[in-house]
Amino acid sequence: MKITDLNPEIVWKFFHEITQVPRPSKREEKIIMYLEAFAQRYNIAVKKDEAGNILMSKPATPGYENLPTVILQSHVDMVCEKNSGKDFDFDSDPIQTIVAGEWLHADGTTLGADNGIGMAAQLAVLASEDIEHGAVECLFTVDEETGLTGANALKEGFMTGKILLNLDSEDEGELFIGCAGGKDTQGAFTYTPEDAPGNLQYLRISVTGLNGGHSGGDIHKGLGNANKILARFLYMLKEKHPFVLSRIDGGNLRNAIAREAYAVIGVQPGAKEDARILLNTFAADVENELKHADPKVELLMESAEQPAFIIDTATAEKLILTLLACPHGVIAMSHDIEGLVETSTNLASVKMKEGNTIVIGTSQRSSIDSSKIAIADTVVSVFKLSGAEVSQGDGYPGWTPNPNSNILKVAEESYKRLFGKEPKIMAIHAGLECGLFLEKYPYLDMISFGPTLRDVHSPGEKINIPTVALWWQHLLDVLKSIPAK
Repeated sequence: MKITDLNPEIVWKFFHEITQVPRPSKREEKIIMYLEAFAQRYNIAVKKDEAGNILMSKPATPGYENLPTVILQSHVDMVCEKNSGKDFDFDSDPIQTIVAGEWLHADGTTLGADNGIGMAAQLAVLASEDIEHGAVECLFTVDEETGLTGANALKEGFMTGKILLNLDSEDEGELFIGCAGGKDTQGAFTYTPEDAPGNLQYLRISVTGLNGGHSGGDIHKGLGNANKILARFLYMLKEKHPFVLSRIDGGNLRNAIAREAYAVIGVQPGAKEDARILLNTFAADVENELKHADPKVELLMESAEQPAFIIDTATAEKLILTLLACPHGVIAMSHDIEGLVETSTNLASVKMKEGNTIVIGTSQRSSIDSSKIAIADTVVSVFKLSGAEVSQGDGYPGWTPNPNSNILKVAEESYKRLFGKEPKIMAIHAGLECGLFLEKYPYLDMISFGPTLRDVHSPGEKINIPTVALWWQHLLDVLKSIPAK
């Protein structure tokens, strides 16, 4: 079965079109052009702000002119992750989709259903001639995945509606009314490159096979973090056999749990076998630790060519200690909402950059602002103790739940009427743009909902096909059920 044969056809038609358009974060020019061409094709009013955010407007259908204007919102960019060895260019190649039973996934890359399926639903509403609704404004924001910069740049007066439906959630049947705030913290080391000794045995140590995932939605699952696993082994090896470090790389995006990491080291030839034995023993321990959450984890040791240079010993040691000491995972659970992660931190990446620098990237989240600051300060303290140069992003605010929301009541009643059961009212640990919208439009009444997605921000990302039809039915019913002004 092809993606365009799925139900509802109009939503999947536009989702397929979206998968054919490259849209990495901060490089959204092609998807913006696609949206502008869509507006022209369907004679839809459209405007664009300086940041690249797009707003399309459609008048009410006959008989619904008295309903208040509703804003439908999603983001246009996607996380770009692929499996090792996958030949794919996110700047030019279309996503290759595969229907597998009740799930749709991509061939070795992220799917982009986060948040392409939200975009597809907006376009379906705009293009349709038989959907009943009041006036709608469809907001498409840029660069959500690497800092919510599109939402942050949104100016007052760009949109007029007072009700906003965010289409960026990942569990059908759950209505979200709050999210965590977040902050990014980086630590940078400057190293001195030294000639690589010729009398050493060079080895590449790699951690692969981890699921990865969204650092907001999946942080509580106990998934393995490749950076932490690699640091643990390097520390253990260093205690037994001194080595030199030439290369290190792990993870990619601030909001993704690191799936892969590797280091190139040099040991005395006589220590190679001890290193292999130690790795095998450690691998067995890690496999046992992650047998439920990440059963495909692999630790590999391979011979490597002599590199051009090594990192000076003092910096290499500080780097390994810092990666080991830097916290990762759930820090606290909410006392207000059962099962909700309140505070967490993600050891996202370690990258060698130009200028002989190595940058450790982390992100902190919390639904309590003071707790967000506290865990960020903890990470800063680890970096400062190691002598790293610290930098932080501005962060973004959380979205405080409003259980008395009028649009929440409409969505609840609609769901019960359609499906004969209660939806779950939730807050999410992941960051949504809603908190930033409230800073510019404090009167907004908002909820967030979507179909079921799994393993987002990883090549395993997939969307549950039947839930798209349920979510679409619910969305259309909400649009026509909002009380008149």
